[in-house]
Amino acid sequence: MSKDQSTAAIDDEPETRAASWASRLENAGPWLIGLATLVIWEAACRLLEVPRFVLPAPSAIWDSFWTWRGVIGMHAMQTLYTTVVGFAFAVVGGVLLGIGVGTSKALYKSLYPLLIGFNSVPKVAIVPILVIWFGIGTVPAVISAFLLSFFPIVVNVATGLATLEPELRDVLRSLGASRRDILLKVGLPRSLPYLFAALKVAITLALVGSVIAETIGSNAGIGYLMLMASGRFDVPLVFAGLFVVAIMGVAIYAMFAKLEARLTGWATRDVVYATGS
Repeated sequence: MSKDQSTAAIDDEPETRAASWASRLENAGPWLIGLATLVIWEAACRLLEVPRFVLPAPSAIWDSFWTWRGVIGMHAMQTLYTTVVGFAFAVVGGVLLGIGVGTSKALYKSLYPLLIGFNSVPKVAIVPILVIWFGIGTVPAVISAFLLSFFPIVVNVATGLATLEPELRDVLRSLGASRRDILLKVGLPRSLPYLFAALKVAITLALVGSVIAETIGSNAGIGYLMLMASGRFDVPLVFAGLFVVAIMGVAIYAMFAKLEARLTGWATRDVVYATGS
């Protein structure tokens, strides 16, 4: 290494260290903000002497969670099961219908208004009907998870396919590609970023749908547990259930974000924040 190269390397060291610390701080940001929120929450409840049945402190919520951890775990697994099953049906049905709507102008004009109208109906109003049809239990929660997560998948897949450039289609057809080849080799891969954007939203909506159904017509699940706890004014247990649902949502979202980064890294890039001089 020449003298100029070694001098340049020494000059770059502070910038490298600063970038490393900035990256670590960025990764730790959510944890630091969450911890600060809990500390402020705990201090406010203690200083203002807020009653437990109005707003429990994080320490009280943790005590309730630890006391009922076995029961919470059982109900959390039930909620996770109904969410995953309903979401799986939504993915299969949403992708297939999205392909049809995105590749056929006739289907687009025929089904899109119906899909918008269906999605505009409050799902909480449908759950009692599902309970009448299927009874109290798992089925209404699965269907509710399916209904809430179905629409975003259809719309995003259809959008990804419908926005394929006409010029690209013309070039591929001139090279002898069939409609099936264009769909499988270009259309669907190009729609993956749209699909994963929908999946990250849809899985959280599926979780919401399961919890809503469990609060209305179920005998198991986090929603049912929170309903029973609120009935006896056990507000710390209600908040413990809320925290469990939030943690489940973040964990599932993170899984799909990791999968998205692995499968669609070609379509995304890191955002660089720069400060002007």
